[in-house]
Formats: sequence, structure tokens, C-alpha cells
Amino acid sequence: MNPIPFTKMSGSGNDFILIDNREAVVPAENRPQFVSQVCRRKMSAGADGLILVERSDRVDFSWDFYNSDGSVAEMCGNGARCVARFAHLQGIATERMAFETIAGIIHAQVMDDAVRIKMTAPQDMLIGAELELVGQTVHFSSVNTGVPHAVIAIDHIDSAEVVEKGQLIRHHPQFAPAGTNVNFIAPLNGSLWTVRTYERGVEDETLACGTGIVASALVLAETKGLPSPITLETRSGSRLKVYYAKTNHGYADIFLEGDARMIYAGQLMPDAWLYE
Repeated sequence: MNPIPFTKMSGSGNDFILIDNREAVVPAENRPQFVSQVCRRKMSAGADGLILVERSDRVDFSWDFYNSDGSVAEMCGNGARCVARFAHLQGIATERMAFETIAGIIHAQVMDDAVRIKMTAPQDMLIGAELELVGQTVHFSSVNTGVPHAVIAIDHIDSAEVVEKGQLIRHHPQFAPAGTNVNFIAPLNGSLWTVRTYERGVEDETLACGTGIVASALVLAETKGLPSPITLETRSGSRLKVYYAKTNHGYADIFLEGDARMIYAGQLMPDAWLYE
């Protein structure tokens, strides 16, 4: 394989490698292995995920999205904002666009370095549930915002056992076989809340998770009555806004708005993915 042009982007601290793959510069075979090699920190380019922009016959483009371990994810809010700005700057789409994901067609609007995306309708909301975890009862809510999320309210965000407890909940039999992402939410000041997330596929805490922010906002809307838009602070310090409309059947017209930063562009050399 020849060197592969790529762009590194960050959505609120969630970082991604983006590649224009409309001319199939990344072969279809062994993609999970390619992704896991390229996303290694310090040994390669390093990222939380990798996004391939592909051709679409229906909308502006489609994406092939991977977590850093090479697993496929249905949706990623921060990645969606990044790919929208990437597509706009590359001339693939105008500032208003639509693209295909496994979770459905996503509509986006690029506004300078910020992007607003319309999320897919949430599913399977569960409020005030319990699970047993290493001799203790954990109270949680859950909702699928393109991918499954558990949301746990705590008093102080710095006390969250994100990796230790997040890993156990992510693999808990109650969420088998797919597992779940795990969000810990706590009040910051006034109506502002903060979120820390353990991400399935990354298998660690990330600085931000877009679908987790949306899941947390909807749980806060349901349990605390917070009005739209809800602003949440991520671990990176960036703040994301979630807009929603309450209906008789739940929630609709959900938008996620936040930064999508271009960090650098370059070429992936073969050593980036062939290291043994």
C-alpha cells in the first residue's frame, strides 16, 4: 500500500483519524486490524477512532466508523461532528449535509469550527433501574442514542470510578451480549452538569463522548426536568449543547452542537500499520 493521506481531528477531546476513502485508498480486507494498528498511542498515529468517508448513492457520503480496537460502532456524536466539518472543508459536501451511518442518516450543519448534528431518535429509555455490582446496588438509567448508554448520577464527578466501575458495568450480564457505554454525571454549578464516560470499544475513559452526552442530557431532562438546550461539560473542559423536543411518546428533534477541531493533516506511512 502507498502512503495514505489523513486528517487528525478532535471533537471536545475525542480524537479521530479521518480518511477520504472514496477512491478506496484503504482496502476492504483486514480493516479492523488496520484500524487497531493505526490507532495505537505512541506506536502509530493514535486516536479514539478512525473514520473512512465512502461514496453514497443516497446522500452526500457514507462513513465507515471504527473504535480504536477495530470494532465497528453504529454511531458516534463527536465523530459525526468531525466528519461533517471534514467533508465540508474537503469539498465533499456543503455546510448543510446528510450522511449514512449504521444508526441511520445523520443531518449536519457546519458553522465555522462548530457543528450541529441531528441525532437519531432515542430508543429503549429506562429510568431508575438497579443492578448488583460486586456486592453493591448501583442505581442507573439507560437509553440508546445510536449506541447503548448507562447513566449513573453521583454527587461529585471527581469521585467517579470511571474505569474500575465502568468496566464492570460495561460487561455486566444485564447488558449482554453487546455491552454498554457508561456515563457518570454530577452537578457542577447551577443547572450545569458534567459527564465522564467509559467507552465501549475504546475500553477506557475518553475526554468526551457525543452519544453519551446526549444520553446524559435526556436522562437529566427526564429526571430533573432540565429544559432544552442542556449544556454539559466534558472531561476535556469543552461544553456541548443538546437540544430536544418532548413529545407524548418520548423525545424527538434531538440535536448535538459543539466543536470539531482540525488538528493536523499528513500521510500514514506503511510502518503505521505494519509494525509487528
